[in-house]
Order: sequence, then structure tokens, then C-alpha cells
Amino acid sequence: MRAPPLLYPLLLLLLLATSAYSWKKEEFRNCNQTPFCKRARSRKPGSCNLHATDVSISDGDLIAKLVPKEENPESEQPNKPLVLTLSAYQDGVMRVKIDEDQNLNRPKKRFEVPEVIEEDFLNKKLWLTRVKEEEIDGVSSVVYLSDGYEGVLRHDPFEVFVREKSSGKRVLSINSNGLFDFEQLREKKEGDDWEEKFRSHTDTRPYGPQSISFDVSFYGADYVYGIPEHATSFALKPTRGPDMEEFSEPYRLFNLDVFEYLHESPFGLYGSIPFMISHGKARGSSGFFWLNAAEMQIDVLGSGWNSNESSNIMLPSDKQRIDTLWMSEAGVVDAFFFVGPGPKDVVRQYTSVTGRPSMPQLFATAYHQCRWNYRDEEDVYNVDSKFDEHDIPYDVLWLDIEHTDGKKYFTWDRVLFPNPEEMQNKLAAKGRHMVTIVDPHIKRDESYHIHKEASEKGYYVKDATGKDYDGWCWPGSSSYVDLLNPKIRSWWGDKFSLDSYTGSTQYLHIWNDMNEPSVFNGPEVTMPRDALHHGGVEHRELHNAYGYYFQMATSNGLLKRGDGKDRPFVLGRAFFAGSQRYGAIWTGDNTAEWEHLRVSVPMVLTLSISGIVFSGADVGGFFGNPETELLVRWYQLGAYYPFFRGHAHHDTKRREPWLFGERNTQLMREAIHVRYMYLPYFYTLFREANSSGTPVARPLWMEFPGDEKSFSNDEAFMVGNGLLVQGIYTERAKHVSVYLPGDESWYDLRSGFAYKGGQTHKYEVSEDSVPSFQRAGTIIPRKDRLRRSSTQMENDPYTLVIALNSSQAAEGELYIDDGKSFEFKQGAFIHRRFTFSNGKLTSSNSAPTSAGNDRFSSECTVERIILLGLSPGAKTALVEPGNRKVEIELGPLFIQGNRGSVLTIRKPNVRIADAWSIQIL
Repeated sequence: MRAPPLLYPLLLLLLLATSAYSWKKEEFRNCNQTPFCKRARSRKPGSCNLHATDVSISDGDLIAKLVPKEENPESEQPNKPLVLTLSAYQDGVMRVKIDEDQNLNRPKKRFEVPEVIEEDFLNKKLWLTRVKEEEIDGVSSVVYLSDGYEGVLRHDPFEVFVREKSSGKRVLSINSNGLFDFEQLREKKEGDDWEEKFRSHTDTRPYGPQSISFDVSFYGADYVYGIPEHATSFALKPTRGPDMEEFSEPYRLFNLDVFEYLHESPFGLYGSIPFMISHGKARGSSGFFWLNAAEMQIDVLGSGWNSNESSNIMLPSDKQRIDTLWMSEAGVVDAFFFVGPGPKDVVRQYTSVTGRPSMPQLFATAYHQCRWNYRDEEDVYNVDSKFDEHDIPYDVLWLDIEHTDGKKYFTWDRVLFPNPEEMQNKLAAKGRHMVTIVDPHIKRDESYHIHKEASEKGYYVKDATGKDYDGWCWPGSSSYVDLLNPKIRSWWGDKFSLDSYTGSTQYLHIWNDMNEPSVFNGPEVTMPRDALHHGGVEHRELHNAYGYYFQMATSNGLLKRGDGKDRPFVLGRAFFAGSQRYGAIWTGDNTAEWEHLRVSVPMVLTLSISGIVFSGADVGGFFGNPETELLVRWYQLGAYYPFFRGHAHHDTKRREPWLFGERNTQLMREAIHVRYMYLPYFYTLFREANSSGTPVARPLWMEFPGDEKSFSNDEAFMVGNGLLVQGIYTERAKHVSVYLPGDESWYDLRSGFAYKGGQTHKYEVSEDSVPSFQRAGTIIPRKDRLRRSSTQMENDPYTLVIALNSSQAAEGELYIDDGKSFEFKQGAFIHRRFTFSNGKLTSSNSAPTSAGNDRFSSECTVERIILLGLSPGAKTALVEPGNRKVEIELGPLFIQGNRGSVLTIRKPNVRIADAWSIQIL
């Protein structure tokens, strides 16, 4: 949410009025205006002169010193040795840390990002007991990583890589091109001028340049993906190289409030995750993560980028690889190598480090209705009743900043919202919830209790002189809570208690916007880099993690509010590695344009493979007024986003689904109905993500890792392993090309017709849906009876859609729990596995046997079983236990809209929680 406030001092108003409605390139730094990036890019391959010495094993780690082979008398940098630590962990994860020597005098300790790495991961460290020395291309030290892989430290010139034990082929490496550089902290001396200026802002840089850069190589890779957040293609394009035609700027990771952002740009947006995954047909997948919260710039180096260099770089014999250059302003090297070899393996390994995604409440996976702003309680009740009047389900109504008393969070405008608790309770009576916004900027008003307490306790971020930092945001003069401090996070969390947050109820959930943090008068609309946090940490060192700590504190506050019983729902905009543990993320202030609809898919996919599995884009576009066809198409695609929310700027025309004529209302209603039908499937997928990290929305190659045609396809995506969705991205489209991967068929969800896999089909476009298909060999659970909200569907019966493959077989799963609590962690859930083989459908228990299995039960039954691709001739089926015969007849594929005519077993009336079988006769 972004636009200039109405009542600011004139100078600030003029500043913002020229910038708040469009992205202006000159307001943000490029690489040449960013000294650490410019320096790193200027280095030549082989310029690193460090070598490893004093290699030993200590406390289960390989330890070495990195020292220069020769002194450089012209260098301003001290030539103190660096310390390298190499650690191995279970499941093929290697960690490499490089820092200044703790035993030498240093101006201060370099910042290491706290509370991102999971404690469970740290407990899975493999205790290295010996190191093997090799004499291949110089001396190397080799350690065990897993049964199939080894970690290698090459001594001179220094290089670290992972290789396959059997073949010796490399998987990942650091410094193979000799681009490593580490600028050490210095004490300022008389005459030193380290200040950096950008536009009207000056950064004092009290410890001098402290950047780190190095090259990372991915072997056997055709493409690399990840490093959100950017509005560009899913497969990352080269940013440097002789044939580079696309980008000349590196991909920037620097959390920024960017309004009306450009599509097809490497420019950094609201969040940053320094995680990259490679994929190729030759080897599969591998991944790399750098735990560093400072500004980062990353080059994807095109083929031949170093072809004109004559330096002594360390080229391996296997040259099928992608080189990248990682550059950061500050921090330490804390890098993780993930060996894969499959894409789901890499995501599992990465989320074992940064945390599995949280399990959302069921209501949060349904449809959300938002606008900046619903004006008052009358507006809320009117919107709520109109959804019922038009038979459109929804679960959550949102309130933006105007609901507060003068932009003071945790308050209500009592003229517009005089009875907030009654309002929430009335929505809750229909099974609905409310979300209010709470941003990190605190209005500097002595009558505002949050500000008064934070100021008195010293809980604000400080400026470079040690005073409370004062910046401009929605309320005007604002300060920002220092959430790096765990004590202050706990204090912040207490503000969400029902006693403290007057007018709130247990049905109220939270939206954290502007948490980059956005500062309207700050450099690049954010906090100055020399602002100070807890422990003397400069903002430059943790900037990209500020939003992470804010969402963490908010989530923990909601957890405390419910005595740890209910799962929190918190939507954030800024994010970092690990944000998946604390809630959902959306892609920010997009625009009502076809290209923004199109780029939403690669943006959601990039977040998904980077751990943020609960994400989506504002349906319809935040800025601007979408033409009706675009809005309809956005609903039809958005119904398959993991996070499904309609949202709009206050300057746009109202766009609730019933405002566009009867036919368009019907189309949007049907799109939202599709989401509610598939809620059992989505919820099952969220549990899979919670267990393994495997995303809900997946790139095609995650399910078909050997299918090269899928590697660069980001116009379509998978929902789980069973559904494929293709967006429509042009107006008045009559046909669209749809690539369906694999060897098996795909069943059109509009008609039930089977399309061959491994082919691109010219698909005739219909106005009533976007192309969507169920994969042969899958069984997908649905709930076809539609209610006002997901809560009211709780006891409704299920439909199972069986899509048979060429072997007349299929399988699928269904996960159910109470939809809100943490009881599932004690075994209070139902997890069924469905298999169809040899003409028999069987339901079996997939839940591990535990004492908690009897703590949750369901009386729901299966009322329909749809059979796609069943060989003709079947008329009846036998249900066991009970020895009952039921008829097989033609029925609709979807009850709503009466789509298709397919073989259906009606009313088998088996309980979803029981073991049973149905034999086709």
C-alpha cells in the first residue's frame, strides 16, 4: 500500500507527489552508484591471492586460515588472516563460514544474522573426525559429507566445492574463478574519508568499506532460479557476458518499498532471500544459500563472460556449468551448499536450515477480500451481505490504515468503527474473520501510548548520533521499533493481547505492511544504513531482515494472545530467509495490467521454491482500474495462488465481484467457487509443505525434472503434483499454447477430455475458465457443496476425482485436522491415502501410529467418486466393508456450471476416516 499522504509539510509533499505514482529509476541506486558493487564487478578472474593454511579438525569442523600469498603494499586493507570453517550436516548440507580472526584486535564483531537457522538443524551436525589430503591439481583437504558426496577445500589457490564421491564430478563451488574478496573492518584515522553520498543523503560508514564478494558455480546446470524478489522471468537471465542482451544490472537484493514496479527488471523489491537453485537435465538440482542480511547484488554470468581473460582461473574439466557472482555490502560469509540431487531434495534441505513453512489455519487458505480502505462499519456490513446476496463465498475481510485513529496502530477511529468487537463477532457468526493492518512506523505523538512507552524504554532504532531515529511515513513524524532485540520483540508481541489491543477479538488477524522498513524521506525510501540497532549493529548489516523480525514478533504476539493454542495468521510484505515460519507474503503493489498478471506466476514460483510457499499477488492489480476481462482472468488464475486475495488502491473504482454485470459476476463467482472446491487439496498440500518444504505452487520441472521443455516455462504452474494451470495473459484471446509435460495424459477440468502429455496443444480459450488440467495417475479430493465460508464446509461430504493413467492406476492423499490449533503436532489429524489399481479404489491410513490419533475424528463421508479415463463397460461397484453394490452413471464433472459428463459413483457413503475399498465390477 503506497501513495503520498495528504497533509505533510510542503517540501515533503512535493518530493512524494512526483514519485509515489510511478517508479522512477533515478531515485534508486544502480551498481555503478553502489561502490561495493562497482568494485566487485571490476575485479578480474584469478584476482584472489588467498591460500589455505593450518588446516585442522576442531570441534568436529574443518578449520583453516586464509592468508595472502604475497603482501600488497598498495592495498589500504589490512592483510590479517581470515578464518574458514567447514561443517557437514545430515541430508547432504555443507556449511562454510569465513570471518575475520576472532583472536585478533578488531574494531567490532561483524554481524551474523541471528534466529534464522533452526535449532533442529544445528543438532544434525556430522562430527568430522579426520581430513583426507589429496594431491590433484595441488593440495586439497577432503571431508565426508554424505554417502554420495564429499566436501573439498583446495589450498592454493583457495577454493571450496562439493563433488560426487563416485565420479568426482563437481556439484557446487566457491571461488573457482578466483573472484573472492573480503574487505576487513578498520579503525578510522585522521584523513580517512569513508562517507558515501546518494542524492541528498550521506552514509557515514564508521568502519570503512566492509564488503564481501565471491563467485559461485553450479555444475550440470541449464538454468538457475530463486533470489527473490524481482518482477522478472522465473529462470534467471544473464546479467553479464558477451552475448548478454537482457539485463546489464545485477539482480539486487535490498528490501525496498517500490510502487508500480516494472516487470522484466532485475531491480530488487520488498523482500530478499539469498538462495539460488540450479536445475539441468545432466545432473538434476543443487542449491546455494548465503545467510547475510546486508544489501546484496548478484550477477548471473553468461556463457563466455571470462573468455577474454588470461588469468590463472581454476576451470574444471566439466565445463557445463553456470557461474554467478555474489556481492554484499557487509556481514560474513555463512554459506550453505545443498547437493540435491532432485529439486524437492534441495527445497527440503534448504528449509531444514531456515525452517519449514508454518501450517496455516484453514480459513487463511480460502478467499480474502481487501481494499484500501473499507470506510466504516456500514461499508463492512454492506460488503459482507453482498457476498451472501450474490452467493460468493469469502473468509476474510481486511481493513487498511484508515480504520485507525490518526494512523496510530492498535487503535480504531471510533467515529467510523464505534463497535469493532461487535463487528468482528458478527462476521465470526458466519465463519468469517477480519484482518487489520499494523505497520512498523510509530507515530511520534506523546498522547499515543505505544510511542510514549517505546520512547521511555529506549526501544526505538537510533540514528547515527544515538538519538531515536525520526523518519516520515503515513502518520508523519515516526520512529521504528528495534526488533532485533528479543526483549523488544516480546514487548511488541504483548501489544496484540486482547487486553492491550482494545477492540480486538480472537477472530482478528494482522497485516504487516511497509516493513522493509519504508521511510518516505529516507535514502531510497528506506532507513539510513548508518542507523543503529541493539548491540551497535548498523542498519546496513541487517536491513533485509528487519521485516523478518517484525513479522516474527507479530506472529509470536498472536500466538501469545491465544495462549499458544491457535495458529497465527500474519501477512507480511518484506521478507527474508525463514519468513515462511511466520506467515504469508504477497508480491506488493502491482498494477492492473496484463503484464503484471503474467509476471505474478514467476514471482509466486520464485517465492515458493525459496521456502515462501504461502504467497500470492493482489488479484486485479493494486494500482489502476482493470478492464473487466483482465479482472475476470485474474480471478480465474488467482484462485490457484496459494494466497488468494483481491485488493485495490483507494483511488481506484470499487471492484467487488458483483459490480461488473451479471455475466462477469457469474464468472468471478465460479472462479472463487473453484478455490473453495479444492480447499481439501490445498490444505493437504500446505501440510506437505509444513512437513517437507515442498511448495504448494510448483514449477513444472519440479514434477518433471527430466523434461527440458519445462525448464523455462513460467506461464503455467503446478498446484501440488496433480493440477496444472495455464494463465491467459492477453485480452480477447481465442487460443493459447499449453505445454503438458510427461508421458501420461492430462484431463481438462472443463470437459474431462484427455490430452496427450509431452506435447504443446493449441487450446481453445473459453471465457469461463483458464486452462486447467488434472494429471493422469492422481486422485484429488474436493468439497463440492458451497457455503458462505470454509468454516461452514467443515462437515460437508467429499468428492474424489480419480484421473487414471495408461495403467488404469492412480493415487492421492487427504489431510484433515481441526483447521486452527496445534493439536496436529500431537497426532490429532487424519491422513488418508487413496490408491486405484486393478479396478479397485482403496483408502488406507497414512498417519503414523501415535497416542494422538484418537484426538481428532470426522464423520464426513464420500458422496461422489469421479472416474476419468476408466475403460468403458463398468456399470456397478462393490463397496467393502458392507458388501454393498452402487451404480456407476454419468454425472457432471463440476456441479456448479454442470460442466462435462463423466463416469461417477454416486453416494458410496463411505466415511472419509475409515479403511474401505470399492471394486469396479
